[in-house]
Amino acid sequence: MEPLDAAALPDGALLLVDSAPIIYVLDGHPQLARRFAPLFDRHARGELRLAVTTITIAEVLSGPLGAGDEVLARRYRVVLESWQVIDLSIDIAESAARLRKALKVKLPDAIQAASALAINADALVTHDRDFARLTSLRVLS
Repeated sequence: MEPLDAAALPDGALLLVDSAPIIYVLDGHPQLARRFAPLFDRHARGELRLAVTTITIAEVLSGPLGAGDEVLARRYRVVLESWQVIDLSIDIAESAARLRKALKVKLPDAIQAASALAINADALVTHDRDFARLTSLRVLS
């Protein structure tokens, strides 16, 4: 895993973003939002391409929906749908199963990694240390 340096990423890089960085920024986490905000700023300027899995969408929407805030959930969904959405295909599911066994990670994490590999992402952006064992993909935290 490498520390995230959004300024050092090349223009046009495709990044699969895990749930936690998105939640930190959307919720305005007092410390961690600042760590990931530059990534989203570069995306807003058209310098980076972002992708999310349907797992991420479910995890991000769980907060507002759990709180009964349908308006906020719709707002989050619009943002997430504006990025490249990676559906769980049978190939990604099989790859995730292999990664889960090899790396001993939770299934949602294996799906994130398999999805990033499937789209040839330049990196996976996360705050989850479970990805440290993943060597076949650049992981930024």
